[in-house]
Amino acid sequence: MTPQNTYLGLALAALICSLWASLFIYSLFFHTLSAPLWQTLGLIACLCWLYVGLFIIAHDCMHGSLAPGRPNLNARIGAVILFTYAGFSWSVMHAAHMDHHDHPGTEKDPDFNANDPHRFWPWYVKFFRTYFGWRQIGILFVFTLIFIALGAPYANTIIMWAVPAILSSVQLFYFGTYLTHRHNSPFPDHHNARTNNFPRWLSLLTCFHFGYHHEHHLYPQEPWWRLPVRKRETRGPDDMKRIRA
Repeated sequence: MTPQNTYLGLALAALICSLWASLFIYSLFFHTLSAPLWQTLGLIACLCWLYVGLFIIAHDCMHGSLAPGRPNLNARIGAVILFTYAGFSWSVMHAAHMDHHDHPGTEKDPDFNANDPHRFWPWYVKFFRTYFGWRQIGILFVFTLIFIALGAPYANTIIMWAVPAILSSVQLFYFGTYLTHRHNSPFPDHHNARTNNFPRWLSLLTCFHFGYHHEHHLYPQEPWWRLPVRKRETRGPDDMKRIRA
């Protein structure tokens, strides 16, 4: 990427992180659950989407595309985001994601449910158990104690923190893994990944363009915000009709 693209990517990442942090602090410490329901639901929806954005930034760090040529910086930023997201380990998540790219849609793919490659919930449960264990539970329990000690209402830690985080994992899995790797139609090549037909605005809202997944497997070095460009370059009209999510 050009230096201008690198600066743009870093600026977008800073914007997403700043928006998430601001909304998270407000929702956890200042929002009252007695407010009109639409306000609470709106905050949860926005937080869920921004959590997805956080994970996508960390994902770009795994591929070195947030700060090209700066592997240590990518690792540090990715580690902080993954730990903040759900107490995840950078080394574990990075190794698993590289296995996903090396063996997509096979028994060696940690993100794939080879025993049931069609149904959503069994696959999601397997996906969740792969990455979320006692370590994460312990870390999040400590986070909860810290937040309550700082003045956050207990109900807010559940409704305004845990709920958006869990919903974001479902959103990430559904649009970024399940739809793109399930065995419901032929794949275009050995990457065993497909791209959805969502317009650009809907692609952004659903999964920060991660649903343009075949392009991601073809060009893993590309950051999330350049995947629509790659989609235009690699998809003709016939391809778009043939390859559907």
